[in-house]
Amino acid sequence: MAEITYDDFAKVEIRVGRVIRAEPFPEARKPAIKLWIDFGPEIGEKKSSAQITAHYTPEALAGRQVMAVTNFPARQIGPFMSECLVLGVMDDAGAVVLASPEQEVPLGARLH
Repeated sequence: MAEITYDDFAKVEIRVGRVIRAEPFPEARKPAIKLWIDFGPEIGEKKSSAQITAHYTPEALAGRQVMAVTNFPARQIGPFMSECLVLGVMDDAGAVVLASPEQEVPLGARLH
C-alpha cells in the first residue's frame, strides 16, 4: 500500500456512534444489516448498511457503540441510502468484527 501523510489521515472523520436501530436487509446482494447510528448533536443520525451477519443480529446491535467514517458521500445500496461506513476487521474466517471503543465515550468523539 502507498504511504499517506498525516494530513491525508486527518481528512478522514472516524467517529463513535451508538446504534439506535438495526434491521435485517434481505434486499442486499450479500447478507447485511441496516443500521441507524446516533453520532451526537454535532453530526446527528446516519444510516449504514453493514455486512456483519456472521457475528451479529439486529437485536444484539441496539445500544452498542461503533466506529464509523462519517464524511464519505452517501451511497445507494439497493433501496437503502448508506450515509457512513461502519468499521471492523476480518476474523480468520473472513467475517467482520466491529471496531468499537474499549470504554463508553461521548457520541461523536473522533479517533485521533
